[in-house]
Amino acid sequence: MKASQDAGWVTLTLPPAYRQADFLAFHSRDRLGLAEQVTGGTLRKGIVWHGTPARLEVSFEGNTASLRISAVSPSERSGLATWGRRFLGLDQPVEAFEAAWRSHPLLGPHLTRRPGLRLSQAASPFEALSWAVTGQQISVAAALGIRRRLIETTALHTTDGLACYPDAQAVAALSEEQLRTAGFSRSKATTLLEIARQIVDGRLPLDDWWAQSAAPALLRERLLALRGIGPWTVDYTLLRGFGHLDASLHGDAAVRRGLGQLLGGEGDAAHPDPRHTDAWLAPFAPWRSLVAAHLWQIQA
Repeated sequence: MKASQDAGWVTLTLPPAYRQADFLAFHSRDRLGLAEQVTGGTLRKGIVWHGTPARLEVSFEGNTASLRISAVSPSERSGLATWGRRFLGLDQPVEAFEAAWRSHPLLGPHLTRRPGLRLSQAASPFEALSWAVTGQQISVAAALGIRRRLIETTALHTTDGLACYPDAQAVAALSEEQLRTAGFSRSKATTLLEIARQIVDGRLPLDDWWAQSAAPALLRERLLALRGIGPWTVDYTLLRGFGHLDASLHGDAAVRRGLGQLLGGEGDAAHPDPRHTDAWLAPFAPWRSLVAAHLWQIQA
């Protein structure tokens, strides 16, 4: 993808089938727009960039996406282009996946119906992991409410007032009681604090692993060693935080519902269990995350 820079903006050329509506919809899940605002073809999102609250802007026009982050210095703009490609999912080889599986009797028609479907990405690995912990075994609506209260509790804002999703440093400074007041269960509050503190003291260098494209096996081993982190949380973090294309979301209820619809929705096929779902997804390696993305969309 070509990138150009102008007045602090980094502009990336998009592939012909890029689904900008999917990107914008993912980042506008919270309709209250506390830390994310979507207007037309532009996303404005409050993030913490290298310790500084910052406004991220992503604007689509034609076959390009322009990005800028208010805290990025001119010397960092080449790195912003790399970050932007991953945030937009441009490094995901969806064309190769679609070419390999377009003739599949069940999945193939959905690939044709939704060409270019990508895995939407969180702005940072910590955002992906903390969101996964937040969403364990509760509805998306409930998780969004807790997420909103977490943002309010950490009270980080850009200079023009946009709320920011917190980084690990901000979460590590909270007490368990503050997280409980925000809506986290005691076990989730304990897990989230431990994650944040390990990131701060360098024992869990998620950003370094992201920059180095660390092997999923390393990430899986280190994350599963944390209390309160199970396979679903790890797979979801790999998918949303690292763009890993081969996470098996067989434990995800929505993936299983999508598979039930794909298989015909009758008898046992209507409610495949995690074991059945894992076995069905296995032949699609190394693209299981992308299959999961299409199974999510079947219900949309």
